[in-house]
Amino acid sequence: MHYSISEFSALTGFSIHTLRFYEKEGILIPQRRANNHRCYSARDAEWVTFITRLKETGMPLKSIRHYADLRAQGEKTAQARMDLLLAHSGALQQQIAVLNDHFQHLEIKIDYYRDLLATAAI
Repeated sequence: MHYSISEFSALTGFSIHTLRFYEKEGILIPQRRANNHRCYSARDAEWVTFITRLKETGMPLKSIRHYADLRAQGEKTAQARMDLLLAHSGALQQQIAVLNDHFQHLEIKIDYYRDLLATAAI
């Protein structure tokens, strides 16, 4: 299935402006029809979903652009792409550990206030 830019925007939730920006940055490169209109595919939708995951997990646009460049070069860059994702995964694991530590300390403080309020209510 193929989508126009407006259909693809509705499908993915990305604004037309964002899609054009990603194209300008070389992150998303749609096919062109005979009339030079952009034509997006289901594979492009999968790619945009992955870009979203990278973005939402804090990968900088520069790194996403680098990954997209490697992806465009094909399978010969599989190791470099895996290395990039492993580095990002390691950074995420560190962030998760920090967040879990903060969460545990918040839970301790919440328990303290629950106990305090329970004894004050008696």
